[in-house]
Amino acid sequence: MTIQIPAPSFTDPASAHCLERAAAALTAHNFAVEILADVAAARARVADLIPAGASVFTGASETLRLSGIEADINDSGRYDALRPRGLAMDRATQADEMRRMFAAPDVIVGSVHAVTENGSLVIASGSGSQLPGYAGGSARAIWVVGAQKVVPDLDAALRRVEEHCLPLESERAQRVYGRPSAVSRLLVLNLEPVPGRGTVLLLREAIGF
Repeated sequence: MTIQIPAPSFTDPASAHCLERAAAALTAHNFAVEILADVAAARARVADLIPAGASVFTGASETLRLSGIEADINDSGRYDALRPRGLAMDRATQADEMRRMFAAPDVIVGSVHAVTENGSLVIASGSGSQLPGYAGGSARAIWVVGAQKVVPDLDAALRRVEEHCLPLESERAQRVYGRPSAVSRLLVLNLEPVPGRGTVLLLREAIGF
């Protein structure tokens, strides 16, 4: 008799046990981790974590957009918001300035495509603009992560990127930019060398891709 193993759901929120397991593993890997109830709690916590006047780059993220965190940062006037400044610059003549500005802000805020229960963060990117800041270029990094992004291991994380996130992001990119997306760069963060530099806000609800 063949036992059929159900395919993992990449949209259902992880259980409280899985969230706590992932949080414990991330903490052991020097990330600061908080499990929050919902989007409202995440918005308030992000505001608490970023000092007024800090230079802040928001990575392209449906989680940030849908939660209102993107607008809180880029439209409030409270911070030196780098994304809107970059959008106003000339890519033909100011590309180097944009690259340096995005790579080393005081704070970078975004999300991830998967969190493994053994304590790794997985981020895919088409352009790679957010990856230097995530990897260590920014003084602080904050990731807001919906509960559906917690997966057992790296194999499941990579499957989530290819099978779930990429089709949805390609659909969004086609609509916004007129072309599909691609996983041209992939970042896996297994350990934070500077304890507490990276903060992971794990939500008990699903949001984003």
